Amino acid sequence: MQLSSLRNVGAKREKDFLKLGVSSVEELARFFPRAYLDMTNRASLRTAYHNETVLVACEVNRLAPVNHAHPRKVVRAFCSQDGLPFTAVWFNQPYVAQKLKPGEYLFYGRVQNRYGQISLVNPTFEPLDKNYRLKGIVPVYSLKGALTQKIVREAVNEALSKTLIDSVIPEVLIKKYGLPSLPRSFFEIHNPTSETRKDEAAERIALEEYFLLISAFKLIKGGKEEVRMNKYTVSAKEVKEFAGRFGFEFTDGQKRAVNEIYENLYAPTRMNRLLQGDVGSGKTAVALCGIFMAVRSGKRAAYLSPTEVLAAQNYAILQKYFPEYRVGYLAGGMTAKEKREIKEALSRGEIDILCGTHAILQGNVEIPDLSFVVCDEQHRFGVAQRNALSEKGEGVDVLVMSATPIPRTLSLIFYGDLDVTTITDKPKSRQEISTSIIPESKYADMLSYISREVAAGKQAYFVCPKIEGDEEGALISVKELYEELSERLPTVRFGLLHGRMKDKEKAEIMAAFKRREFDCLVSTTVIEVGVDVPNATIMIIYNAERFGLSQLHQLRGRVGRGSEKSYCFLLMGAESETARERLLTLKNHTDGFKIAEKDLEMRGSGDFFGTRQSGKMLNDVKNLRYSTSVIFFAKQLSDETFERRLDSEELRASAYRKYDALKDVVLN
Repeated sequence: MQLSSLRNVGAKREKDFLKLGVSSVEELARFFPRAYLDMTNRASLRTAYHNETVLVACEVNRLAPVNHAHPRKVVRAFCSQDGLPFTAVWFNQPYVAQKLKPGEYLFYGRVQNRYGQISLVNPTFEPLDKNYRLKGIVPVYSLKGALTQKIVREAVNEALSKTLIDSVIPEVLIKKYGLPSLPRSFFEIHNPTSETRKDEAAERIALEEYFLLISAFKLIKGGKEEVRMNKYTVSAKEVKEFAGRFGFEFTDGQKRAVNEIYENLYAPTRMNRLLQGDVGSGKTAVALCGIFMAVRSGKRAAYLSPTEVLAAQNYAILQKYFPEYRVGYLAGGMTAKEKREIKEALSRGEIDILCGTHAILQGNVEIPDLSFVVCDEQHRFGVAQRNALSEKGEGVDVLVMSATPIPRTLSLIFYGDLDVTTITDKPKSRQEISTSIIPESKYADMLSYISREVAAGKQAYFVCPKIEGDEEGALISVKELYEELSERLPTVRFGLLHGRMKDKEKAEIMAAFKRREFDCLVSTTVIEVGVDVPNATIMIIYNAERFGLSQLHQLRGRVGRGSEKSYCFLLMGAESETARERLLTLKNHTDGFKIAEKDLEMRGSGDFFGTRQSGKMLNDVKNLRYSTSVIFFAKQLSDETFERRLDSEELRASAYRKYDALKDVVLN
């Protein structure tokens, strides 16, 4: 049903909903709140943290004239709360000046506390004496364009009345376990009558989504167990001899991973395996052993990397460890002539191992006798891209790798179509990285320390979350940081790297940094995975509270790759107890899997994988409690459904639709 069928959704509002990823009435009913306001829990600005989002009762004393000539059309209101003066500021919302009058209000917004000057940024508001909308527990939705909370709330509730919401969990199991009504849970999520009922509704909806997704992967995986097409002749002794080329003894985890791949390649069905391990656990060496099994058996292999920087790095590694084989390289930044020559060499069978980026996936790239594929940093590739590469051969064995530790509870969901191998240990030669939370008062001391380390020949990364800062000044942009650091540390050579640069330019900058042409690299998270610069010993992360713990752990893993002691400094932009607790978890733990479990526990499963996915992937609700037990219960229900043959045509159809709709997001 189209959104335009709703009473107050015209063409303009429909476009704004489309910007939120909502294109139908059914999707609007599943457009869950990003947060909730507890109208009984009002805050005092005297005790509020910088960058904390709060609900306050206050008085608007007067408004400053709106300067319409200003590019951001700033609206300022001078307010007070219990005698404490503060300013409320709105950017690019000139209409606020028409709605706001002197008097008592409820404001909900982000606190800025700079040098004792308190302000609220872009707060939503409502007259205190007309509190007819904001009562009890109020849902807060993401907004785009001219949408307001009132518009979205009304549209969502109308969508609920027009959407048929049925559970696909078999009725006999619903009765057996006394599961709450799914339609009622949807109503409670959007119109919570209490905190308890809101949480119960969130769990019931999450249970339905997990059940459907686990069932989908159960069906898909069952259909993907293809008969083996490629015959391998390599012996275990030859694989062991190849492993000796690395010059170090494999850990128990690496040995187990190599053995599982070897057994897979001699099994009657083709391999479709995920190799996951913490930063520095030695996944690449394991993958190279798999490639050796293929080429030693007279087959060909391909190694797919997400960026040219990583592809070039992996190409050099392949050349080093496979001197007797012909290794080719194909990437988008190559000239047309270079690409043509590589493709012609491939078609003539003159290349044994092809290494490259997405360029390998092009339809005119033919790889005769391709039998083994490695996808590095698999979360950067969708299922469709992996399939495009494996389809270049017949019955190709696929090994995908991830350096993002996934809690066991979530691996049940997100890698349901893959067999999972996990390396939990690290080489003994690896030193622990010392992690510190740096207060603003110690910032200058930290810069002085880095300047001394650079003078001693060390290198450092400076990472911030945005290419451009936000309007309120809460986040510094990578460009602003580059200019500020260049001015404060004039003797240090800084390089700048961010995602809007072309691949070739990024590759050149990373190569220059590795050659020590830059002392420090100021970057966004494009350096998060795979880049190996052993001389880089310091990682500084700005606005660290804006990142997930697992992502922070990945960034920290960019240092400590050599023999020198390495350090990670975390800078907080928002001082809050929750933020400090999360960062202390990272400071006190170095095991990526323990950190991932803690991240899941603190942020919920939807938010674990980032803002973009939290609403679209599982239709999960932030602040969902007991998510781990919900996942296991969903798996139990799914297992029981198929064991007792309770799966219906409706469940199967819904499962396949779920898989088709989400596969490139879930496994991206």
